[in-house]
Amino acid sequence: MVEFHPEIQPQPGDLIAQNHWTGSGFANTDLDFLLRAHNIDHIIIAGMRANTCIDSTARYGVELGYHVTLIKDGIAAFNWEEIRVTVEITFPNYGHAMLTTEEFINSPQS
Repeated sequence: MVEFHPEIQPQPGDLIAQNHWTGSGFANTDLDFLLRAHNIDHIIIAGMRANTCIDSTARYGVELGYHVTLIKDGIAAFNWEEIRVTVEITFPNYGHAMLTTEEFINSPQS
């Protein structure tokens, strides 16, 4: 069973995708449906496993037509090489924007 960390509990109005089975946050979930139902066309990605879950979700999002931003210092992996490849090689080939956490927080759209 998976639980939310106490500091990031869902808040009223938060969208929570269901049925996550694979590395992508989109595959076999209702995430695309939820985002479209709420007219959301930009996604911001941070989280665990840079070269699998992060990369898969970002790629799938781009393929579905979303504007995808990666928070490059907000991702983790089992080693630095996985992060380096995602940030320096993989994501720049298909993603729309890559920011640090500070750049994102200080950007006009956040």
